[in-house]
Amino acid sequence: MHKRESLSLILLLPNMVTILGLCAGLTSIRYVLVGRYDIAAALIIFAAVIDGLDGLLARRLNAASDIGGELDSLSDFLCFGVAPGILVFQFALSRDFVTGWMFVLIYVCCACLRLARFNVSRDETPPVGKPHFVGVPAPAGAMLALFPLFLTQQNVLDARSYPEVFGIWIVLVAWLMISKVPTLSSKAIRVKREWQVVVLLAAAVVVGLMVTRFWLLLVLLDLAYATITLVAVIRHFRKPKALRG
Repeated sequence: MHKRESLSLILLLPNMVTILGLCAGLTSIRYVLVGRYDIAAALIIFAAVIDGLDGLLARRLNAASDIGGELDSLSDFLCFGVAPGILVFQFALSRDFVTGWMFVLIYVCCACLRLARFNVSRDETPPVGKPHFVGVPAPAGAMLALFPLFLTQQNVLDARSYPEVFGIWIVLVAWLMISKVPTLSSKAIRVKREWQVVVLLAAAVVVGLMVTRFWLLLVLLDLAYATITLVAVIRHFRKPKALRG
């Protein structure tokens, strides 16, 4: 009996991690309400890290379940749809309430549609070719949506001075989330043995920047992902229309 109870606790671990991410998203909204946009953004990033961890735990512990999948999707909607939307609105778009709120509604609704599409296609046969996502995943979409805020925190520019540009940017990100553009999946990344030392050094640099230049690291990561996604968009629209899926 004791062994069975211990095993059940282990199987609940991925769901507990998912709830931790959900709490990070909710706490992010709380910090938005008191004007601490830096902490709010950092909590969304923490939720994105947690989002990758709970799935990994579920696979390693063979603890995947239907309720875990639904819980993960609901957490993702709050952490990468609702929380970034509220953060972006309060940070830069609230001066023109109607227009700014419309931009945010478009983003949040597209995040919801992205996650709904993922849920209904979860058990379908994987796409042909290298592993890839269809459209930008919600966590990556949230990171792209917050890119102007990262630039502001790094003192590159003040995105609050350009609310229209910020609004158009999040609408573009919203379109990327619900598009059929094949985008980068971590499952497609294969590191050759001779490159392992380089990867380890790169990881050490990332950790160093995370401690010393956190916002600069986020700007660089967003720039890299945006560039990769732009290349994917160009390749997608260069294909004949019948082959775009």
